[in-house]
Amino acid sequence: MKQLNCLIIDDEPIAREGIADYCKEISFIHVVALCKNVLQANHYLEKNHVDLIFLDINMPIVSGIDWLKSLKNSPSIIMTTAYDEYALESFTYNVLDYLVKPISFERFLQAVNKVNLYYQDKTENEVLFLKSEKQLKKIHINDILFAEAMQNYIKVITTKETIISNMPLKSFKELLPEGNFIQTHKSFIVSKYKVDKIAENQIIMGSFKIPISVRLKKYVLGNF
Repeated sequence: MKQLNCLIIDDEPIAREGIADYCKEISFIHVVALCKNVLQANHYLEKNHVDLIFLDINMPIVSGIDWLKSLKNSPSIIMTTAYDEYALESFTYNVLDYLVKPISFERFLQAVNKVNLYYQDKTENEVLFLKSEKQLKKIHINDILFAEAMQNYIKVITTKETIISNMPLKSFKELLPEGNFIQTHKSFIVSKYKVDKIAENQIIMGSFKIPISVRLKKYVLGNF
């Protein structure tokens, strides 16, 4: 199951903490930041990837709706507001649900399950094509375990097969959805959601042991 990195934006501390407490009860939701306004959120998003934003509407400086209008390629959005009159307008953007305060846990759970299904369907249906043995091979991104650089080639290990392709690891990484894969070493990229455990300087995936370089160790550990 994909873990969703989540940002909470609300000018009311009690509302922010309430959503955060609900998120703690959901195994596939990981809260990465709490923001009191959209300026804080912009600063965070400049350097970090998120999958889901809980967004209040009535906030100082810039409202949630106005900020939403300005976003390009926005993550999934769940609106959280005390007012229901913006519901129709909000769904013209990338909004998956609209929660009216006070928000019950049952209603919250319904919303996050909707987001989870959205990402499951999206990932399961995503494919890419790699040139291998004078043909193009289709790979479901959700099947990829890791990729290893081998001079001018890469070896892609999936749940079904191993594919050798004549391309650099950097180019392969650019084909993958941002946030789902992480580079652990100059020669390895792994699927975050296929990792069984991290032990010392290694990623463990079943019988596979993928190294974590000293240079990237802090980055790797910070993304799990």
